[in-house]
Amino acid sequence: MANRPFKSPQTEIDLTAIWDYIAKDNLRAADALLVRIEATFDMLAETAFAGRERSELRAELRSFPVGNYVIFYVPIADGVEIVRVMHGRQDINADDMQ
Repeated sequence: MANRPFKSPQTEIDLTAIWDYIAKDNLRAADALLVRIEATFDMLAETAFAGRERSELRAELRSFPVGNYVIFYVPIADGVEIVRVMHGRQDINADDMQ
């Protein structure tokens, strides 16, 4: 069985907020970005160590950029747990990764 991404409830909230924000100005761009982010989730599930280690925020946490956004995830036995998707300019701290 192939590895897969598992999205946290907070990830679903993040994705909805990202889509809502971009869709106010451009529906196609919002849809395209979410397709790109979801494709990156799938890639990370297969190559979990592709991202940068972010242990200063949480044990075993890694990050991977997608456009202006950053995917935060943890490698697990059968894929990756997607913890958050945040804009790269946001102030990010350990409390955001719980």
